Amino acid sequence: MMLNDVHVHRSDDPLLRHDELAHRLAAVAVDPVAVDDDVAEMVINRVIDNAAVAAASLGRAPVAAARAQAAARLQHRARHAGAGPGDSPADTSDRPESTLRAAGPTGVASSDARSPRAGATVFGLDPELRAQPEWAAWANGVAVRELDFHDTFLAAEYSHPGDNIPPVLAAAQHVGAGGEQLVRGIAAGYELQIDLARAISLHAHKIDHVAHLGPSAAGGIAALLGLDVETTAQAIAQALHTTTATRQSRKGLISTWKAYAPAFAGKQAIEAIDRAMRGQTSPSPIYEGEDGVVAWLLDGPDARYSVPLPGPGEAKRAILDSYTKEHSAEYQAQAWIDLARRLGRERPELRDPAAVRSIVLHTSHHTHVVIGSGAGDPQKYDPTASRETLDHSIPYIVAVALQDGEWHHERSYAPERAQRPDTVELWRRISTAEDAEWTRRYHSADPAEKAFGGRIEVEFADGSRLVDEIAVADAHPLGARPFAREDYVRKFRTLADGVLAPEEVERFLGVATRLRTLEPHELAGLTITPPAGALDRADAASPDGLF
Repeated sequence: MMLNDVHVHRSDDPLLRHDELAHRLAAVAVDPVAVDDDVAEMVINRVIDNAAVAAASLGRAPVAAARAQAAARLQHRARHAGAGPGDSPADTSDRPESTLRAAGPTGVASSDARSPRAGATVFGLDPELRAQPEWAAWANGVAVRELDFHDTFLAAEYSHPGDNIPPVLAAAQHVGAGGEQLVRGIAAGYELQIDLARAISLHAHKIDHVAHLGPSAAGGIAALLGLDVETTAQAIAQALHTTTATRQSRKGLISTWKAYAPAFAGKQAIEAIDRAMRGQTSPSPIYEGEDGVVAWLLDGPDARYSVPLPGPGEAKRAILDSYTKEHSAEYQAQAWIDLARRLGRERPELRDPAAVRSIVLHTSHHTHVVIGSGAGDPQKYDPTASRETLDHSIPYIVAVALQDGEWHHERSYAPERAQRPDTVELWRRISTAEDAEWTRRYHSADPAEKAFGGRIEVEFADGSRLVDEIAVADAHPLGARPFAREDYVRKFRTLADGVLAPEEVERFLGVATRLRTLEPHELAGLTITPPAGALDRADAASPDGLF
């Protein structure tokens, strides 16, 4: 890895173009180094993981609304006899000429061909339908993020790098890319987002973490398409410029926008790529300019960052440093759920609020202020709070995990569960406290030391005490039961149960596990489709919008 110095430059002290961070990110993204086999296998795991959580969310209102928006932007219907997921691209003879754009200098199609594009599939819709790729990325991105149940990387900044997959996949389906190109694009998207998250804190300035996702998704799409460095740099800068927003979307009473924010970043990344391919330029230098992101949104005109990036010819392996979720809750709750489930079984008295005087979770600064009592949000103790709020309340999560000995993506958040009187009583006796050592371990660059848990201290009503701790979740690469391919497959089968037909589950897994060798016409198979009529109730309950 190479450390890249990033600091503000005045307009009268111009920065060389190739030294701009956006340009350096672009050079990494489109460097044609081969994808390592273990990286490609992890890409497959994460494609399965995304589809798993998307399947479980298809009937939820935010996902239905996003799907309806994409449906209003359908590009065409496949007309090949018997066409379905993985079959030949659709006939586009009924599309207006204005949609038949010239292919760009992509390495996927020749730059002078006016070839029709196939569009992209949308989770939950008829697989013969194709939406415009930015709207497919939008709908699929919401489905993936809605339950907050896919992969994560935590360092200076938070991230869910699996959010790169929907826009990169949509672009791949649209342009007729093959599996190897898709794997290259996804690996590049993960690399850029994780490397930015290692070095640049956004939340410290109340900027939402998707400001790292816009550039990474643009870079991933550029890698897929084989764009040149300059075009890619323009797209990365535009994607950053349009995806900086405040963290109020994750504060107080958390709204449905939490699921939409990464989908919006992916949609913007596709649009930024399109503009850049048409020769349009972007604010520059977007990071280092005296009126740019670092100077005015982050640490200010005197700030310096060291961003680690692979050198020329160095493999993109950052995806291997990320980790998925076994439980549907914010990642910093994963280890606490595992500890609480175990303690609740070993010490049943912990489930009875009458036996407990107080429970204090000593943990990192991030856990304390984002999902703990240090946030100062009364909503984190409100039994009527939204699901999005409850999955960012570690006092609630620990109370339910203690009492139930399990964590379920629906049952654990049900209103009747959150409002149970004995749960509310126990919940309000749980607080968090920042611990300097757990904060240090959270930020450690040593994977063997980096930790996302903490120490629990229980004071019982009879005066006795219980102290225990956990460093990482059981499913973490260094945890008690690290996730492997069979765990991702089991997660998909579990979350798809009752949503997808058994044959659809097997069909998707058959396509996904062959990801690297898929032919272009097979990429349409990377979607999930429930039985006819299964989503009618959810779709009917979604109010009409403008489209």
